[in-house]
Parts: sequence; structure tokens; C-alpha cells
Amino acid sequence: MSTRATIISMFNDVAKDQERTLAPLTDDLRLTDCGLDSLGFAIVVAGLDESLGVDPFDSPDWVELPATLGEFVQLYERASCAA
Repeated sequence: MSTRATIISMFNDVAKDQERTLAPLTDDLRLTDCGLDSLGFAIVVAGLDESLGVDPFDSPDWVELPATLGEFVQLYERASCAA
């Protein structure tokens, strides 16, 4: 499964578990508008750390938090390539 597909799947799984409704997951979707709260988002990041084996937020290479889903995916794709 690609990094993008893994991320989308994780968002959907967490939303289902948290009984949340997600906005359509497009690259330009602002993460603050996706439908998850901060706990849900933290669960996504923890799940991605486990399933992808990378934590891009623990890397000195990233400068700022991603604002959109597309930026979030790119952050994980870069971290996966660097690992």
C-alpha cells in the first residue's frame, strides 16, 4: 500500500472509531477542517508511526506543521524515502 493510501485509510479508520464524519480527503483540504479533533489527529499520527515505521515530526528536516492533507502526505512521503 502506498504512503498516501495508508494515510487515507488511517484517517478513515480513526474517523469511524471516533464516530466522526470526515470531509472529502483532497490534497487542498485544511487539516483543521478534516473532521477529526486533536485526539483523533494524534491517533492518526501514532498509527502512522506504527504502520509506516517513520515519525516525520521527530526529524530535523521538517520546518513547519503541514496545513493541508497534501502537505501532510508529502511530509510522510519524504520521511519514508529518507528512512
